[in-house]
Amino acid sequence: MASTDTKNEPNDTVSNTLPETAESAHSDQPEITLSESSAYAEAAVENAETKPNLIVLRQKLASAKRILSRRLLKSFHGDRTTRLYHVWPGNNVFFCGGRLVCGPDPRGLVLTTMAIAMSSWSFAAYVANDVVSFGYAPKIIGSLILTFIVVVNLGMVSTTDPGIISRNDQMLVESATERGVEGDEERVKYCGICNIYGPPRSRHCDVCDNCVEKFDHHCPWIGQCIGLRNYRLYISFLFIGLAFFAYIFAFSFQTIRHRMSQNNVVLIDLLRNCPETLALASFTFAAALLLGLLTCYNLYLVALNQTAYENCHQYYASSQNPYDKGFLSNFMEVFYWSTPPSKVDFRGEVNIYDQV
Repeated sequence: MASTDTKNEPNDTVSNTLPETAESAHSDQPEITLSESSAYAEAAVENAETKPNLIVLRQKLASAKRILSRRLLKSFHGDRTTRLYHVWPGNNVFFCGGRLVCGPDPRGLVLTTMAIAMSSWSFAAYVANDVVSFGYAPKIIGSLILTFIVVVNLGMVSTTDPGIISRNDQMLVESATERGVEGDEERVKYCGICNIYGPPRSRHCDVCDNCVEKFDHHCPWIGQCIGLRNYRLYISFLFIGLAFFAYIFAFSFQTIRHRMSQNNVVLIDLLRNCPETLALASFTFAAALLLGLLTCYNLYLVALNQTAYENCHQYYASSQNPYDKGFLSNFMEVFYWSTPPSKVDFRGEVNIYDQV
């Protein structure tokens, strides 16, 4: 008997999760007999059981998490409504009643804040009082101003909604979210985890578990996604951070040179006489070098109107970037155009108990 080649069709669960998969199936399937059809069905069921789809598994876990959170809220709250940020399915952490949106892991943010604070304190304690040039007060005032600006900027970029897109969830009512799909129908992207069709440049962040509009990357040192709404703040943080560490390194290096020329000591003697100044100069030099490279790289991306995700994955290596509007327009889009409002009202009220 001549054997007939058949192609496995997607199972019902996957086709419901990713509708475009069913559309890509071939329509010219060869005819098969009844016995071959039953054998094919058994093999398909066995294959589906042995190789579960990762997206389906993640969706089931997310659904179980949402149902459990609703039941817990129902047992602790007497009313039938709550704020959206209380039941948001992502991994974000909210402060000030949902006004501040942070990432799930604060360790990088804490380390960055400590590095800035310790550098400023070490500068005031061991470098600024050295009689080299300028006075003590002007150097301290300059360092305090830069410290204040960089800390405020860091707080803003780490607590601003990066452009989170609302999920297609029954518990999220229309009064609390905006569900509009931007762009042409053939250009939108489907996310099987959030179950939405998002804008073309949106991506799902595995750390925050959200789809972010114009996703650039998830920065572990800030603890937040970098996207459409906080990219400008991220660029300004790089500039201010570079100025802060370069300022401290300049005076630290000047102090080291002064002591070496005055006392005719070598570098090894500085480890015994002023190890704090040497350590501060080494750390601030490394930090300024890293921030300088990041600043140049991001200015290059701004000039091309690309995100770091698109550039790393070589999205436009073989085709023209459709978002490139020219050098001047690309810079104006990032630094001059107004920031769009948030697509999700995390303070909006939602009814959660009818959906349990």
